[in-house]
Amino acid sequence: MPSPFTLALTGQSLIYHDIRHVSDDGFATIKELIRQADASFTNLETTILGRHGGWPMKGTYFQCSPPVVLDNLKDIGFSALALSNNHAFDLGPAGVLSTLEEVDEREFLRAGIGVDASDASKAGIKQLGKRKVALIAMDAGPGPATMYAENAAGTRPARPGVNKLDVSRVFEVDDEKFANLRSIQETFLSNSMERGTYTQPDDPRELTSSDEIDFYGTIFRRSSENCRRIIFNEQSLRGQLAAIRKASLAGAFVIAYLHHHHWEPDWREVPEWVQFFARSCIDAGANAFASHGAPVLQPIEIYRGAPIFYGLGNFLFHLPEGEDEWSSPDIWKSIVATCSFDGNNHLESIYLAPIVIGGEQRLSSNRYHERLVPVPASKELAGSMLEDLSRRSQKYGTEIVLEDARVLLPKANSRSVEVAASR
Repeated sequence: MPSPFTLALTGQSLIYHDIRHVSDDGFATIKELIRQADASFTNLETTILGRHGGWPMKGTYFQCSPPVVLDNLKDIGFSALALSNNHAFDLGPAGVLSTLEEVDEREFLRAGIGVDASDASKAGIKQLGKRKVALIAMDAGPGPATMYAENAAGTRPARPGVNKLDVSRVFEVDDEKFANLRSIQETFLSNSMERGTYTQPDDPRELTSSDEIDFYGTIFRRSSENCRRIIFNEQSLRGQLAAIRKASLAGAFVIAYLHHHHWEPDWREVPEWVQFFARSCIDAGANAFASHGAPVLQPIEIYRGAPIFYGLGNFLFHLPEGEDEWSSPDIWKSIVATCSFDGNNHLESIYLAPIVIGGEQRLSSNRYHERLVPVPASKELAGSMLEDLSRRSQKYGTEIVLEDARVLLPKANSRSVEVAASR
């Protein structure tokens, strides 16, 4: 019989600094929790400035780090890294090549970028403990088309880049708003030739109906209600699910990962399209689903006996001195989730450890660059965090039990599982 298996998942790791010198008992406790798991996962929310060099591809929100940060993640205890995110291409193709080289040198399980589209979309597979573990990682943007990997075609060489889950945004508006948009374009004598002059590689698809309008790069559709929708490219969706299915059929324990910035107005809530995609990944054979993007903790769902972490927030969030837009306390509070599976990869329990980056004493300070490492939340704050997460997760059928017990069995004939939580 296969042995039981534990998987620790954390928020994303936006890491600039070498933090191995940090001497903090709380941080040591967190590292020990991560090291005890058979596999420990985070998202590397940066690109590596290594042997291949590179050039900044952004003016703001630019991110690159020295290779030593990977030694830090290894020291913390991480064995699996998702590399697909909005910072993976911040140094262009050269940064992708350096990141691949440095990550592979340290023997992480990794996925999400590659030398071309075929490589980027592959599952990373590695023996971790007594399990063959597969990781499939992708990014849904929004981002420029140039950041995503491409295969060679004709006279076009391959482009190293990110594995893309191709989605598009459509706004549905009522008759009055639709007419106003059309009127604005008529005022400025907009025409197809003008729009062609400003065309970018990732501009919207061709319109197929008079009830749609390309309003300077965004599609609006006439409808009876006003809402925003994210639409999947069916070929892209099928391709990602096929990679999951292939890894599952090969006998691997499969982790599916999504990074995206198509957030809800309340970024603590889950977009409907993400729930659809997460469940589709489980249906295709994934044993766990994790996501980052919105830098805050989002609800947890148990679907068909598999954990879905819709948003794990931040684990490391290094900022340069002087940045002042990250004042929300939610950005600095998250969890380490340790999932226990039986020999058949059925989820038995989840243990949640609430953390605070920089410690609670720094939550009232605006010196965000000093918040270097996560530490356990106090009993009072942990209780508050878990009560809030429990309330938001209840709509997904998840009950969080505020006690120290670590092993709680899934409910019979239910998608939900009781979740053990440190308090």
